[in-house]
Amino acid sequence: MIPLLHDFQGERVLIFGGGAVGARKARRFGAEARVLVISPAFEAGPFDPTERRHPDATVELIRAAPGVEEVRSYVRRFEPSLVIAATDVRAINDAAADAASAAGALVNRADTHGGRSPGSVVVPATVRDGPVMAAVATGGRAPALSKHLRERIEEVLAGAGGMAELLGPLRDQLQRGDMSPSARREAIRAVIADDTVWKHLGENTATARQRAEHVVTDGSEDRQ
Repeated sequence: MIPLLHDFQGERVLIFGGGAVGARKARRFGAEARVLVISPAFEAGPFDPTERRHPDATVELIRAAPGVEEVRSYVRRFEPSLVIAATDVRAINDAAADAASAAGALVNRADTHGGRSPGSVVVPATVRDGPVMAAVATGGRAPALSKHLRERIEEVLAGAGGMAELLGPLRDQLQRGDMSPSARREAIRAVIADDTVWKHLGENTATARQRAEHVVTDGSEDRQ
């Protein structure tokens, strides 16, 4: 499998099954997509609305226990970008996966571990700090390991979002100047490697920006 990022803003995600797994994925995709859960019950759990990254993001529930043909009908009706099969009935999950493939939608099966059919996707454990995101997956073989690694990565990524927000405008500024591409890359790397910039990111954004500009200016002659 090759990891890719997909923007689900404003897109439909259809989930069959509202147990612990289905509810967790509904909360996950509900931060960005329009999520519809088909299930007789739903373990809603806590959902922080501040995590929504798109104004159209929603989580809705249709209380139903669809049969195989009804599953196919739901997929045709709602035209989702992603179908998640998270019920405890294999025949229903098979129908959801087949209908998704026929409709050209992505499919994620919560009941499949290890080998997967072509076109299926894995939802990895992710860590996000602002625009910076890291994901780890074990191909469904060891979810506990994914969780453990995610917790360790959280420490590494602390402050990375602030650094990315700082570097975006700085990179644009350097591109508008007369610095060579190689010099620009070295300047950006110097800012990333500067401990003082990292320190001020969490204290004073203006000071961090001033320090970054100083790092760029101080080494500009050496990079020409």
